[in-house]
Amino acid sequence: MQETNNHVIAIGKKKKIALIAHDDRKKDLLQWADFNRLTLSKHALFATGTTGRLLFEELGLKVTSFKSGPLGGDEQVGAHIVEGDIDFMIFFWDPMQSHPHDPDVKALLRIGVLYNIPMACNRSTADFMISSPLMDKEYGRMMIDFEKRIKREIPI
Repeated sequence: MQETNNHVIAIGKKKKIALIAHDDRKKDLLQWADFNRLTLSKHALFATGTTGRLLFEELGLKVTSFKSGPLGGDEQVGAHIVEGDIDFMIFFWDPMQSHPHDPDVKALLRIGVLYNIPMACNRSTADFMISSPLMDKEYGRMMIDFEKRIKREIPI
């Protein structure tokens, strides 16, 4: 039998959700968040700079805000994913426009995939995720045990 390199990380009933939107997608995210305000208000919300300010000012949602994406906010979100402080991400990004922080966006998406967090990059996926019966339940997120992978012997 092959040894598994996976372990389970618990996501509680109260999700720690990052909400991010590029400038051309902020209106879409605000409309989506307004429609889902009651559900979102039951969870801990985090956002990059302007998005967090708009969610608070326009919708009255309590949000912990990081720096603006181009000023390091994307990296801050990524670091919080790595530390286990964020376990769910909604990122309405604009694939049709070049951004000076495109490498940061790519790194954030990579971290989301690497740490196997639920992640939506468009409204349809966000709708399916937020309406999932798993939103109100604890969930065991499977993670590759990277420490075990890093420490394995490599034949030279």
